[in-house]
Amino acid sequence: MLGGLLGFVCLNAVGGGIYGMAGAEGVPTAWLQGSFFTNYFIPSLILCFGVGGVCGTAAWAVFAGANSARLWALFAAAVLIGWIVAQVLIIGFVSGLQPAVAGTALLIAAVALTLPRTRNAARLIRE
Repeated sequence: MLGGLLGFVCLNAVGGGIYGMAGAEGVPTAWLQGSFFTNYFIPSLILCFGVGGVCGTAAWAVFAGANSARLWALFAAAVLIGWIVAQVLIIGFVSGLQPAVAGTALLIAAVALTLPRTRNAARLIRE
């Protein structure tokens, strides 16, 4: 379940990122007023490679049964929460998907906590 959920989030992040980098047709750029961004390219790049990349790596770790699966999944949940908090701070609450994404991140974290703890976590972080 966890690997599938992470994979689903990864695919959505990559898809959304590609859509945004292609111009995000139909998404008002007025939402970006007062932010660092004039268009959706950079945020979409972050979504695609940052959120999508971390969630994809976490999904792979879970499916592979890697020792680091729990750490990757918790990291993915933190990145996803960070993404949605930043999004709401920049563009405001504009979609019911925002709380759904936050809920998904919390679900990922809750399920990740059921995975076995990584042995030698400090060694994994240094490598």
